[in-house]
Amino acid sequence: QVQLVESGGGLVQAGGSLRLSCVVSGGTFASYSMAWFRQAPGKEREFVANIRRSGYRNYADSVKGRFTISKDNDKNTMYLQMSSLKPEDTANYYCATTAAGSIDLTKSDNFPIWGQGTQVTVSS
Repeated sequence: QVQLVESGGGLVQAGGSLRLSCVVSGGTFASYSMAWFRQAPGKEREFVANIRRSGYRNYADSVKGRFTISKDNDKNTMYLQMSSLKPEDTANYYCATTAAGSIDLTKSDNFPIWGQGTQVTVSS
């Protein structure tokens, strides 16, 4: 059974940086495509970034140039390096994974496996 565990969230001032981690257990990490989503209070869950098993990356326009998604197949871990953080980045951040190929990785419905989330709070 595949499980995801996020870490690295916290409180940071605007303009600061954080790195989130998502450790995958119970599966073949290199065969998965993965993504980060976030959800702020009162808002719908939104796509942040994804990385296909090929290594191809895609970002939401709101984070492009500030966030970097990466993965380490040897450590079964995906990362989200967040820089130049803004108060509007405040949300609970979730990692998600799927073994399916050729699907839209910006849609949360396409991901069957999720982590529990890690809170990121950016103060102004």
